[in-house]
Amino acid sequence: QVQLVESGGGLVQAGGSLRLSCAASGRTFSSYAMGWFRQAPGKERGFVSAISWSGGSEYYADSVKGRFTISRDNAKNTVYLQMNSLKPEDTAVYYCARGKGAFALGSVNEYDYWGQGTQVTVSS
Repeated sequence: QVQLVESGGGLVQAGGSLRLSCAASGRTFSSYAMGWFRQAPGKERGFVSAISWSGGSEYYADSVKGRFTISRDNAKNTVYLQMNSLKPEDTAVYYCARGKGAFALGSVNEYDYWGQGTQVTVSS
């Protein structure tokens, strides 16, 4: 069983930064893509970013491109999301997820394990 635990959320002013972390259990972390999604109240869960198994490929939603950076440390079984220039519309619960394969993109159906989420609130 794979467990994903997010951390690093919090309250920040617009223009500020946060770094989310997602620690994964299991010995096969490095074989799978990882992704970040977010869900605001009353909205569907939406894609934020994904990274391939090796970290060689990164994908971003247009709304965060140029502001967010995804990375991973396979030695630590951890994936990160560096969020800069935060906006109030970035407010949401952020979830990390493990891809079903070495590569994954923006569909929730491409992911099979999910964390419990961490709240990010950006004040104006």
